[in-house]
Amino acid sequence: MSIQRQYIDLDRKRPVKAVITTAHPLDDLGQKMIIAELDRRLGLAAWHFVVDPALMSGIKVQYGETVYDGSAARKMAILKERLLEEGHSAQADPQQFFALADQILKEPTPVVVEEVGNVLAAGDGIIQVNGLPGAMLGELVAFPREGLKGMVMNLEEASISCVLLGDERKVQEGDEVRRTGKVVEVPVGRALIGRVVDALGHPLDTKGSILTDKKRPIEAPAPGLADRTPVGQPLQTGIKVIDAMIPIGRGQRELIIGDRQTGKTAIAVDTILNQKGRGVLCVYVGIGQKASTVAQVTDVFTQYGALEYTTVVLSPAGDPAPLQYIAPYAGCAIAEELMYQGHDVLIVYDDLTKHAVAYREMSLLLRRPPGREAYPGDIFYLHARLLERAGKLNEVHGGGSLTALPIVQTMAGDISAYIPTNIISITDGQIFLESDLFFAGVRPAVNVGMSVSRVGGDAQIRAMKETSGALKLMLAQYREMASFVQFGAELDATAQAQLASGERLVELLKQSQYTPMEISDQVVMMFCAARGLLDGIPVGAVREFEKELLSYLHATATALLDEIGAGAAIKMVEDRLRSQIVQFKERFLAELEKAES
Repeated sequence: MSIQRQYIDLDRKRPVKAVITTAHPLDDLGQKMIIAELDRRLGLAAWHFVVDPALMSGIKVQYGETVYDGSAARKMAILKERLLEEGHSAQADPQQFFALADQILKEPTPVVVEEVGNVLAAGDGIIQVNGLPGAMLGELVAFPREGLKGMVMNLEEASISCVLLGDERKVQEGDEVRRTGKVVEVPVGRALIGRVVDALGHPLDTKGSILTDKKRPIEAPAPGLADRTPVGQPLQTGIKVIDAMIPIGRGQRELIIGDRQTGKTAIAVDTILNQKGRGVLCVYVGIGQKASTVAQVTDVFTQYGALEYTTVVLSPAGDPAPLQYIAPYAGCAIAEELMYQGHDVLIVYDDLTKHAVAYREMSLLLRRPPGREAYPGDIFYLHARLLERAGKLNEVHGGGSLTALPIVQTMAGDISAYIPTNIISITDGQIFLESDLFFAGVRPAVNVGMSVSRVGGDAQIRAMKETSGALKLMLAQYREMASFVQFGAELDATAQAQLASGERLVELLKQSQYTPMEISDQVVMMFCAARGLLDGIPVGAVREFEKELLSYLHATATALLDEIGAGAAIKMVEDRLRSQIVQFKERFLAELEKAES
């Protein structure tokens, strides 16, 4: 290791390195010529010569924190970086890879001007760096080993603090740190559809390199109001209770919230499964989940054919906090690129509670002042700038949309905690999952009274909007009557009828996982509930009635179902639909009575 003396720059009043490094020793004449030229260009300094054979050839000059590097070693490093960035087609076409390498080697050797600092301390993923006075917040800095990168998070008077996007065991005190002039970017484009990648866009599956030349910064401003158009096109989840009572539109931000193990991820996964053949591309971002959990989700996507239109971005619990922090922004950049190409895109953030915890860990290690629940003061802005990027673009900007389904975990149903209230205030509604309902066998365990969609009927087809309007009130009345019954209260005939209808509606809204329903089938069943056509059917037989009725209608009334799905008003089909249902109901009850006897 060469010894580098420090000299005082009287103008800047601080130590300045003035070092000339060559691959081979120079004679006195050569040293004098180089010093004279450098004094003319950079100013007078006490220069010190160092020999470093690792340069191979050329010369490297450091003046203060600035390095002028014209060595062969630096050119080889640039060659490696460019091949890693641009040589993605090597697997598909090795000749193209070698042609790119030959082209780079024939380019004239540039003098690379860089700011260079040194690692002061490294630990817990936080790197303290001396120097780099021109570094910018959020800029990437490069470490010497295996392409490691860090992101600048704190700018202090005498140093900067970075979070390391990789293994901290590969960073040592005294290592050189270089500015890159770039921010964190990820590869984007249609090449990522069907792939499983990490938070930096590197493939985690076995499908080889990602063949795309385009990259996008993970942080980007949200579309302005003039670039947007109101949300009005449904994004159907295939889940009856949501599509009927808490509809989601393309471009909406709908929060899924509830305690752990209440089916939050199940709703998001079913929604992605339901987009098959509907022209919606999907991005699933797993943040801080167990590796086994995200593997199961990926297997489900593969099994049901959803991976064909889905990108999976994973930063599991074993990843460092900085990678968990950037994962949702990376997923959003991938989705945003597709949106600006005119596609409708759905993105799931699973979940933002763990994302907030990762950011809190980083902030405390960076010695930022803690606030409520030890979260930093900018935790609201952290999620606001992420979720505001969802929306529906107008036709001038391609007409694409980005629908966000963030997931947040509560403790004992407390939606008034810090992170839940923050995200509730950012989103356009929430789907609240209740533990009591889940353990009572009501699945999905959606508490309709505490759930809301601020887009409402604008995100429903006409028949569903006209049919489901009274269902929320029916459920609320049922809950009230059920609470009276628990205390042994006597109910009149009207109340008993409401209780009976409510019991059948609750049973009807139950739905197994991985079985999303067509919207026309949902309208039929909501019509049955709203018009009292389930009355007389035993509660335990409601799901069987649903299954057999839909099979019957698909066999005998396909045109009617197509008409409903195409947006026909319910009054245009009501008589025909009611006739079909009543006819089947009579036969079903007769068969049921026969089986019981």
